[in-house]
Amino acid sequence: MGIAGSGMSALARILLERGLEVSGCEARESTTVTGLRSLGATVQIGHSPAHLDDADTFVYTTAISPRHEEFVAARESGKPFLRRAAALAAALEDKRCVAVAGTHGKTSTTSLLVVAAQACGVDPSFAIGGNLYETGKNAHLGSGPFAVVEADESDGSFLLTRPSSAVVTNVEADHLENHGDLEGIFAAFGQFVDRIDPAGLVLTCADDAGARRIAGYARSLGRRVVTYGTSADADVAVFDVVTRPDAVEFTVAGPGVGQRRVRVGALIGAHMALNATAALVLAADLGLDLDVAVRSWSQFRGVHRRFEPHGEGGGVRVFDDYAHHPTEIAASLTAAREALAGTGRLIAVFQPGTYSRTQTFAREFADAMTIADIAVVMDIFPAREEPIPGITGATISSLIELPPERVIYEPSYDAVPERVAEVARPGDLVVTMGIGNVYLLCGAIRDACAAARGAR
Repeated sequence: MGIAGSGMSALARILLERGLEVSGCEARESTTVTGLRSLGATVQIGHSPAHLDDADTFVYTTAISPRHEEFVAARESGKPFLRRAAALAAALEDKRCVAVAGTHGKTSTTSLLVVAAQACGVDPSFAIGGNLYETGKNAHLGSGPFAVVEADESDGSFLLTRPSSAVVTNVEADHLENHGDLEGIFAAFGQFVDRIDPAGLVLTCADDAGARRIAGYARSLGRRVVTYGTSADADVAVFDVVTRPDAVEFTVAGPGVGQRRVRVGALIGAHMALNATAALVLAADLGLDLDVAVRSWSQFRGVHRRFEPHGEGGGVRVFDDYAHHPTEIAASLTAAREALAGTGRLIAVFQPGTYSRTQTFAREFADAMTIADIAVVMDIFPAREEPIPGITGATISSLIELPPERVIYEPSYDAVPERVAEVARPGDLVVTMGIGNVYLLCGAIRDACAAARGAR
Protein backbone atom coordinates (compact mmCIF):
# COMPACT_ATOMS: atom_id res chain seq x y z
CA MET A 1 0.00 0.00 0.00
CA GLY A 2 1.58 3.30 -1.15
CA ILE A 3 3.87 1.41 -3.51
CA ALA A 4 5.40 4.52 -5.13
CA GLY A 5 6.80 5.97 -1.91
CA SER A 6 10.59 6.23 -1.78
CA GLY A 7 11.01 3.37 0.69
CA MET A 8 8.16 1.21 -0.56
CA SER A 9 9.17 1.45 -4.21
CA ALA A 10 12.69 0.35 -3.25
CA LEU A 11 11.27 -2.71 -1.50
CA ALA A 12 8.98 -3.47 -4.44
CA ARG A 13 11.92 -3.33 -6.85
CA ILE A 14 13.96 -5.77 -4.77
CA LEU A 15 11.04 -8.19 -4.38
CA LEU A 16 10.43 -8.08 -8.13
CA GLU A 17 14.10 -8.83 -8.75
CA ARG A 18 13.72 -11.76 -6.32
CA GLY A 19 11.09 -13.12 -8.69
CA LEU A 20 8.06 -12.54 -6.48
CA GLU A 21 4.71 -11.32 -7.72
CA VAL A 22 4.18 -7.77 -6.46
CA SER A 23 1.00 -5.74 -6.52
CA GLY A 24 0.27 -2.40 -4.93
CA CYS A 25 -1.76 0.75 -5.00
CA GLU A 26 -1.04 4.45 -5.10
CA ALA A 27 -3.04 7.66 -4.97
CA ARG A 28 -1.97 8.87 -8.42
CA GLU A 29 0.00 8.04 -11.53
CA SER A 30 3.71 8.91 -11.52
CA THR A 31 6.98 8.03 -13.19
CA THR A 32 7.66 5.69 -10.26
CA VAL A 33 4.39 3.87 -10.88
CA THR A 34 5.25 3.56 -14.56
CA GLY A 35 8.70 2.23 -13.73
CA LEU A 36 7.36 -0.41 -11.35
CA ARG A 37 4.82 -1.56 -13.90
CA SER A 38 7.59 -1.95 -16.46
CA LEU A 39 9.32 -4.31 -14.02
CA GLY A 40 6.20 -6.44 -13.72
CA ALA A 41 4.34 -4.97 -10.75
CA THR A 42 0.56 -4.63 -10.82
CA VAL A 43 -0.24 -1.13 -9.60
CA GLN A 44 -3.78 0.13 -9.02
CA ILE A 45 -4.61 3.82 -8.73
CA GLY A 46 -6.77 4.44 -5.71
CA HIS A 47 -7.24 2.36 -2.58
CA SER A 48 -9.68 -0.47 -1.95
CA PRO A 49 -9.97 -3.50 0.32
CA ALA A 50 -10.46 -5.50 -2.87
CA HIS A 51 -6.73 -5.12 -3.56
CA LEU A 52 -6.15 -7.73 -0.86
CA ASP A 53 -8.03 -10.49 -2.70
CA ASP A 54 -5.07 -11.80 -4.71
CA ALA A 55 -2.36 -10.96 -2.19
CA ASP A 56 -0.74 -13.30 0.34
CA THR A 57 0.97 -10.57 2.39
CA PHE A 58 0.16 -6.92 3.11
CA VAL A 59 3.06 -4.47 3.48
CA TYR A 60 2.59 -0.99 4.91
CA THR A 61 4.39 2.02 6.34
CA THR A 62 3.47 4.20 9.28
CA ALA A 63 2.69 6.98 6.79
CA ILE A 64 -0.65 5.23 6.32
CA SER A 65 -3.43 5.98 8.75
CA PRO A 66 -4.41 2.85 10.70
CA ARG A 67 -8.02 3.96 10.23
CA HIS A 68 -7.82 3.67 6.42
CA GLU A 69 -10.35 1.11 5.21
CA GLU A 70 -7.81 -0.85 3.19
CA PHE A 71 -5.45 -0.94 6.18
CA VAL A 72 -8.26 -2.07 8.49
CA ALA A 73 -9.33 -4.79 6.04
CA ALA A 74 -5.76 -6.06 5.80
CA ARG A 75 -5.34 -6.16 9.56
CA GLU A 76 -8.57 -8.11 9.95
CA SER A 77 -7.89 -10.51 7.06
CA GLY A 78 -5.58 -12.82 8.99
CA LYS A 79 -2.95 -12.54 6.27
CA PRO A 80 0.69 -11.73 7.10
CA PHE A 81 0.84 -8.03 7.91
CA LEU A 82 4.35 -6.54 7.65
CA ARG A 83 5.93 -3.13 8.08
CA ARG A 84 8.09 -2.13 5.14
CA ALA A 85 11.34 -2.40 7.09
CA ALA A 86 10.55 -5.94 8.21
CA ALA A 87 9.76 -6.97 4.63
CA LEU A 88 13.01 -5.37 3.42
CA ALA A 89 15.04 -7.15 6.08
CA ALA A 90 13.49 -10.45 5.01
CA ALA A 91 14.18 -9.74 1.34
CA LEU A 92 17.87 -9.13 2.11
CA GLU A 93 18.35 -11.70 4.88
CA ASP A 94 21.07 -13.55 2.93
CA LYS A 95 23.17 -10.38 2.59
CA ARG A 96 25.68 -8.74 4.90
CA CYS A 97 23.80 -5.55 5.78
CA VAL A 98 25.55 -2.18 6.13
CA ALA A 99 23.13 0.32 7.65
CA VAL A 100 23.33 4.10 7.34
CA ALA A 101 21.48 5.80 10.19
CA GLY A 102 21.17 9.34 11.49
CA THR A 103 18.86 12.33 11.50
CA HIS A 104 20.52 13.80 8.39
CA GLY A 105 22.79 12.67 5.57
CA LYS A 106 21.56 9.10 5.13
CA THR A 107 20.73 9.24 1.44
CA SER A 108 23.96 10.94 0.34
CA THR A 109 26.13 8.63 2.46
CA THR A 110 24.34 5.50 1.24
CA SER A 111 24.54 6.64 -2.37
CA LEU A 112 28.28 7.32 -2.22
CA LEU A 113 29.00 3.91 -0.73
CA VAL A 114 26.88 2.19 -3.39
CA VAL A 115 28.64 4.06 -6.22
CA ALA A 116 32.04 3.20 -4.72
CA ALA A 117 31.14 -0.49 -4.46
CA GLN A 118 29.85 -0.58 -8.02
CA ALA A 119 33.02 1.11 -9.29
CA CYS A 120 35.06 -1.56 -7.50
CA GLY A 121 33.26 -4.28 -9.42
CA VAL A 122 31.14 -5.37 -6.49
CA ASP A 123 27.44 -5.68 -7.22
CA PRO A 124 25.83 -4.57 -3.95
CA SER A 125 22.19 -4.77 -3.10
CA PHE A 126 20.88 -1.41 -1.95
CA ALA A 127 17.83 0.53 -0.83
CA ILE A 128 18.13 4.31 -0.91
CA GLY A 129 15.70 7.14 -0.16
CA GLY A 130 16.32 8.72 -3.56
CA ASN A 131 17.19 7.72 -7.12
CA LEU A 132 20.85 7.65 -8.10
CA TYR A 133 21.55 9.60 -11.29
CA GLU A 134 24.09 6.96 -12.32
CA THR A 135 21.45 4.23 -12.54
CA GLY A 136 18.10 5.99 -12.11
CA LYS A 137 17.34 3.43 -9.38
CA ASN A 138 16.64 3.69 -5.68
CA ALA A 139 17.10 -0.05 -5.11
CA HIS A 140 18.69 -3.14 -6.58
CA LEU A 141 19.12 -6.81 -5.69
CA GLY A 142 22.80 -7.39 -6.33
CA SER A 143 24.81 -10.54 -6.81
CA GLY A 144 27.41 -9.37 -4.28
CA PRO A 145 27.57 -10.48 -0.65
CA PHE A 146 26.46 -7.26 1.02
CA ALA A 147 23.60 -4.78 1.02
CA VAL A 148 23.67 -1.06 1.82
CA VAL A 149 20.44 0.31 3.26
CA GLU A 150 19.17 3.51 4.78
CA ALA A 151 18.08 2.81 8.34
CA ASP A 152 15.09 5.05 9.00
CA GLU A 153 14.64 6.25 12.57
CA SER A 154 11.54 8.35 11.82
CA ASP A 155 9.08 5.66 12.89
CA GLY A 156 11.56 3.35 14.63
CA SER A 157 11.67 0.97 11.66
CA PHE A 158 15.47 0.81 11.84
CA LEU A 159 14.93 -1.39 14.87
CA LEU A 160 13.74 -4.11 12.50
CA THR A 161 17.20 -4.44 10.91
CA ARG A 162 20.20 -6.46 12.10
CA PRO A 163 23.21 -4.73 10.55
CA SER A 164 26.66 -6.26 10.33
CA SER A 165 28.03 -2.72 10.61
CA ALA A 166 26.52 0.76 10.70
CA VAL A 167 27.15 4.50 10.75
CA VAL A 168 25.32 7.07 12.86
CA THR A 169 25.82 10.41 11.11
CA ASN A 170 24.08 12.54 13.74
CA VAL A 171 21.27 12.46 16.28
CA GLU A 172 18.92 15.40 16.78
CA ALA A 173 15.37 16.05 17.88
CA ASP A 174 13.05 15.05 15.05
CA HIS A 175 9.93 12.93 14.55
CA LEU A 176 8.87 13.75 18.08
CA GLU A 177 5.34 12.66 17.21
CA ASN A 178 6.73 9.11 17.31
CA HIS A 179 9.58 9.36 19.85
CA GLY A 180 8.08 11.82 22.35
CA ASP A 181 11.23 13.78 23.08
CA LEU A 182 14.99 13.80 22.49
CA GLU A 183 15.55 11.16 25.17
CA GLY A 184 13.12 8.92 23.32
CA ILE A 185 15.21 9.36 20.17
CA PHE A 186 18.42 8.48 22.03
CA ALA A 187 16.71 5.41 23.46
CA ALA A 188 15.81 4.29 19.92
CA PHE A 189 19.36 4.81 18.66
CA GLY A 190 20.66 2.89 21.65
CA GLN A 191 18.41 -0.02 20.71
CA PHE A 192 19.70 0.29 17.14
CA VAL A 193 23.29 -0.11 18.38
CA ASP A 194 22.18 -3.18 20.36
CA ARG A 195 21.11 -4.78 17.06
CA ILE A 196 24.45 -4.29 15.29
CA ASP A 197 26.65 -7.40 15.05
CA PRO A 198 28.90 -7.36 18.16
CA ALA A 199 31.92 -7.91 15.89
CA GLY A 200 30.85 -5.19 13.45
CA LEU A 201 31.90 -1.57 13.07
CA VAL A 202 29.98 1.23 14.78
CA LEU A 203 30.98 4.42 12.94
CA THR A 204 29.93 7.79 14.36
CA CYS A 205 30.51 11.46 13.58
CA ALA A 206 32.74 13.17 16.15
CA ASP A 207 31.37 16.60 15.19
CA ASP A 208 27.84 15.84 16.35
CA ALA A 209 27.01 15.80 20.07
CA GLY A 210 24.24 13.25 19.61
CA ALA A 211 26.43 10.87 17.62
CA ARG A 212 29.18 11.24 20.26
CA ARG A 213 26.70 10.15 22.90
CA ILE A 214 25.84 7.06 20.85
CA ALA A 215 29.56 6.33 20.42
CA GLY A 216 29.95 6.42 24.20
CA TYR A 217 27.09 3.96 24.60
CA ALA A 218 28.57 1.64 21.98
CA ARG A 219 31.97 1.72 23.72
CA SER A 220 30.30 0.84 27.02
CA LEU A 221 29.13 -2.37 25.33
CA GLY A 222 32.65 -3.15 24.18
CA ARG A 223 31.84 -2.47 20.52
CA ARG A 224 34.40 -1.53 17.87
CA VAL A 225 33.83 2.22 17.50
CA VAL A 226 35.48 4.53 14.97
CA THR A 227 34.78 8.26 14.79
CA TYR A 228 35.25 10.73 11.93
CA GLY A 229 35.05 14.48 11.54
CA THR A 230 36.82 17.81 11.84
CA SER A 231 37.03 17.54 15.64
CA ALA A 232 40.54 17.19 17.04
CA ASP A 233 39.79 13.85 18.68
CA ALA A 234 38.25 12.16 15.61
CA ASP A 235 39.88 8.85 14.69
CA VAL A 236 39.56 9.72 10.99
CA ALA A 237 40.29 13.41 10.48
CA VAL A 238 38.63 15.65 7.90
CA PHE A 239 40.40 18.92 7.07
CA ASP A 240 41.18 21.46 4.34
CA VAL A 241 37.53 21.41 3.22
CA VAL A 242 36.89 23.49 0.10
CA THR A 243 33.34 23.96 -1.15
CA ARG A 244 32.83 24.79 -4.81
CA PRO A 245 29.69 25.59 -6.82
CA ASP A 246 29.67 22.06 -8.23
CA ALA A 247 31.65 19.93 -5.77
CA VAL A 248 33.23 19.59 -2.35
CA GLU A 249 36.93 18.79 -1.82
CA PHE A 250 38.68 17.77 1.38
CA THR A 251 41.55 15.79 2.85
CA VAL A 252 40.93 12.73 5.00
CA ALA A 253 43.48 10.93 7.15
CA GLY A 254 43.26 8.06 9.61
CA PRO A 255 43.40 4.32 10.22
CA GLY A 256 42.16 2.27 7.32
CA VAL A 257 41.92 5.16 4.87
CA GLY A 258 45.47 6.56 4.92
CA GLN A 259 45.71 10.17 3.83
CA ARG A 260 44.17 11.27 0.56
CA ARG A 261 42.54 14.21 -1.14
CA VAL A 262 38.92 13.58 -2.08
CA ARG A 263 36.69 15.39 -4.56
CA VAL A 264 32.98 14.64 -4.70
CA GLY A 265 31.09 16.01 -7.67
CA ALA A 266 27.49 17.27 -7.59
CA LEU A 267 27.32 17.45 -3.78
CA ILE A 268 28.03 20.85 -2.27
CA GLY A 269 28.48 22.13 1.27
CA ALA A 270 30.93 21.28 4.02
CA HIS A 271 28.48 18.78 5.54
CA MET A 272 28.87 16.64 2.43
CA ALA A 273 32.56 16.16 3.23
CA LEU A 274 31.47 14.41 6.41
CA ASN A 275 28.99 12.19 4.57
CA ALA A 276 31.64 11.22 2.03
CA THR A 277 34.12 10.43 4.81
CA ALA A 278 31.59 8.13 6.46
CA ALA A 279 31.14 6.33 3.13
CA LEU A 280 34.92 6.08 2.72
CA VAL A 281 35.45 4.49 6.15
CA LEU A 282 32.62 2.03 5.48
CA ALA A 283 34.19 1.22 2.11
CA ALA A 284 37.51 0.51 3.82
CA ASP A 285 35.77 -1.74 6.34
CA LEU A 286 34.24 -3.70 3.45
CA GLY A 287 37.66 -4.13 1.86
CA LEU A 288 36.96 -1.99 -1.21
CA ASP A 289 39.75 -0.37 -3.23
CA LEU A 290 39.72 3.19 -1.90
CA ASP A 291 41.64 4.62 -4.87
CA VAL A 292 38.92 3.34 -7.19
CA ALA A 293 36.20 4.54 -4.82
CA VAL A 294 37.58 8.07 -4.64
CA ARG A 295 38.02 8.27 -8.42
CA SER A 296 34.39 7.26 -8.88
CA TRP A 297 33.23 10.12 -6.68
CA SER A 298 34.98 12.80 -8.72
CA GLN A 299 32.37 12.17 -11.43
CA PHE A 300 29.48 11.57 -9.04
CA ARG A 301 26.26 12.91 -10.55
CA GLY A 302 24.22 13.19 -7.39
CA VAL A 303 20.88 11.99 -6.09
CA HIS A 304 17.41 13.19 -6.97
CA ARG A 305 16.13 15.84 -4.55
CA ARG A 306 19.58 16.49 -3.02
CA PHE A 307 20.38 19.98 -4.27
CA GLU A 308 19.15 18.83 -7.66
CA PRO A 309 19.44 21.34 -10.52
CA HIS A 310 16.25 22.13 -12.46
CA GLY A 311 17.63 24.48 -15.05
CA GLU A 312 17.53 28.23 -15.56
CA GLY A 313 14.81 30.64 -16.62
CA GLY A 314 15.32 34.34 -17.24
CA GLY A 315 18.79 34.14 -15.72
CA VAL A 316 17.42 32.57 -12.52
CA ARG A 317 18.81 29.16 -11.53
CA VAL A 318 16.40 26.71 -9.85
CA PHE A 319 17.39 23.86 -7.50
CA ASP A 320 15.46 21.47 -5.28
CA ASP A 321 16.43 19.81 -2.01
CA TYR A 322 14.75 17.35 0.35
CA ALA A 323 15.70 19.46 3.40
CA HIS A 324 12.84 19.37 5.92
CA HIS A 325 14.47 19.80 9.35
CA PRO A 326 15.87 23.14 10.58
CA THR A 327 19.45 21.82 10.55
CA GLU A 328 18.97 20.55 7.00
CA ILE A 329 17.40 23.83 5.88
CA ALA A 330 20.38 25.76 7.27
CA ALA A 331 22.89 23.40 5.65
CA SER A 332 21.10 23.49 2.29
CA LEU A 333 20.84 27.29 2.25
CA THR A 334 24.47 27.68 3.33
CA ALA A 335 25.52 25.40 0.48
CA ALA A 336 23.21 27.26 -1.92
CA ARG A 337 24.83 30.56 -0.99
CA GLU A 338 28.22 29.04 -1.80
CA ALA A 339 26.87 27.85 -5.16
CA LEU A 340 25.45 31.33 -5.77
CA ALA A 341 29.02 32.63 -5.67
CA GLY A 342 27.92 36.26 -5.34
CA THR A 343 26.04 36.42 -8.65
CA GLY A 344 22.73 37.45 -7.12
CA ARG A 345 20.31 36.77 -4.29
CA LEU A 346 19.24 33.53 -2.66
CA ILE A 347 15.47 32.82 -2.71
CA ALA A 348 14.31 30.00 -0.44
CA VAL A 349 10.94 28.34 -1.07
CA PHE A 350 9.99 26.09 1.84
CA GLN A 351 7.01 23.76 2.13
CA PRO A 352 6.74 22.70 5.79
CA GLY A 353 6.03 19.01 6.31
CA THR A 354 3.42 17.97 8.90
CA TYR A 355 1.60 20.13 11.42
CA SER A 356 3.38 18.64 14.42
CA ARG A 357 6.84 19.37 13.05
CA THR A 358 5.79 22.91 12.14
CA GLN A 359 4.46 23.47 15.64
CA THR A 360 7.59 22.04 17.29
CA PHE A 361 10.24 23.71 15.15
CA ALA A 362 8.58 26.94 13.94
CA ARG A 363 11.20 29.16 15.61
CA GLU A 364 14.10 27.05 14.32
CA PHE A 365 12.70 26.96 10.79
CA ALA A 366 12.31 30.74 10.84
CA ASP A 367 15.89 31.21 12.01
CA ALA A 368 17.23 28.92 9.28
CA MET A 369 15.28 30.78 6.59
CA THR A 370 17.08 34.03 7.46
CA ILE A 371 20.12 32.62 5.63
CA ALA A 372 18.22 33.43 2.43
CA ASP A 373 17.75 36.91 1.02
CA ILE A 374 14.08 36.25 0.28
CA ALA A 375 12.02 33.65 2.16
CA VAL A 376 8.90 32.12 0.60
CA VAL A 377 6.88 29.88 2.91
CA MET A 378 4.13 27.66 1.57
CA ASP A 379 1.34 26.02 3.49
CA ILE A 380 1.89 22.71 5.25
CA PHE A 381 2.15 19.37 3.46
CA PRO A 382 0.15 17.27 5.95
CA ALA A 383 1.39 13.77 5.10
CA ARG A 384 -0.73 11.52 7.34
CA GLU A 385 -1.58 14.15 9.95
CA GLU A 386 -4.82 15.93 10.73
CA PRO A 387 -4.60 19.75 10.97
CA ILE A 388 -3.68 21.38 14.26
CA PRO A 389 -5.81 24.51 14.82
CA GLY A 390 -3.82 27.69 14.32
CA ILE A 391 -0.78 25.97 12.79
CA THR A 392 -0.10 26.95 9.16
CA GLY A 393 2.83 28.08 7.07
CA ALA A 394 2.23 31.55 8.52
CA THR A 395 3.30 30.16 11.89
CA ILE A 396 6.82 30.08 10.45
CA SER A 397 6.73 33.12 8.15
CA SER A 398 5.58 35.40 10.97
CA LEU A 399 8.75 34.57 12.91
CA ILE A 400 11.28 35.12 10.11
CA GLU A 401 13.45 38.09 11.04
CA LEU A 402 13.92 39.59 7.60
CA PRO A 403 12.49 42.87 6.30
CA PRO A 404 8.74 42.34 5.65
CA GLU A 405 9.13 42.83 1.90
CA ARG A 406 11.53 39.88 1.84
CA VAL A 407 9.17 37.43 3.53
CA ILE A 408 6.32 35.90 1.52
CA TYR A 409 3.67 33.55 2.85
CA GLU A 410 1.78 31.97 -0.03
CA PRO A 411 -0.89 29.46 1.03
CA SER A 412 -1.90 28.69 -2.57
CA TYR A 413 0.30 25.94 -4.02
CA ASP A 414 -0.42 26.94 -7.62
CA ALA A 415 0.37 30.62 -6.99
CA VAL A 416 3.93 30.00 -5.78
CA PRO A 417 5.71 30.12 -9.19
CA GLU A 418 4.27 33.56 -10.02
CA ARG A 419 5.06 34.90 -6.55
CA VAL A 420 8.67 33.78 -6.96
CA ALA A 421 8.86 35.24 -10.48
CA GLU A 422 7.62 38.60 -9.17
CA VAL A 423 10.65 39.00 -6.91
CA ALA A 424 13.35 37.05 -8.82
CA ARG A 425 15.83 38.73 -11.13
CA PRO A 426 18.75 37.55 -13.28
CA GLY A 427 21.61 36.12 -11.26
CA ASP A 428 19.37 34.90 -8.43
CA LEU A 429 19.23 31.29 -7.25
CA VAL A 430 15.97 29.66 -6.13
CA VAL A 431 15.99 26.52 -3.99
CA THR A 432 12.78 24.67 -3.15
CA MET A 433 12.78 22.55 0.02
CA GLY A 434 10.49 20.13 1.84
CA ILE A 435 9.27 16.53 2.05
CA GLY A 436 6.07 17.10 0.11
CA ASN A 437 5.30 17.96 -3.52
CA VAL A 438 7.13 21.29 -3.69
CA TYR A 439 9.67 19.81 -6.13
CA LEU A 440 6.92 19.53 -8.73
CA LEU A 441 6.88 23.34 -8.92
CA CYS A 442 10.49 23.67 -10.08
CA GLY A 443 9.67 23.64 -13.78
CA ALA A 444 6.83 26.10 -13.31
CA ILE A 445 9.09 28.43 -11.27
CA ARG A 446 11.74 28.30 -13.99
CA ASP A 447 9.20 28.98 -16.73
CA ALA A 448 7.53 31.79 -14.77
CA CYS A 449 10.90 33.47 -14.24
CA ALA A 450 11.66 33.16 -17.95
CA ALA A 451 8.26 34.59 -18.89
CA ALA A 452 8.58 37.45 -16.41
CA ARG A 453 12.01 38.33 -17.73
CA GLY A 454 10.70 38.30 -21.28
CA ALA A 455 7.84 40.58 -20.28
CA ARG A 456 10.24 43.10 -18.80
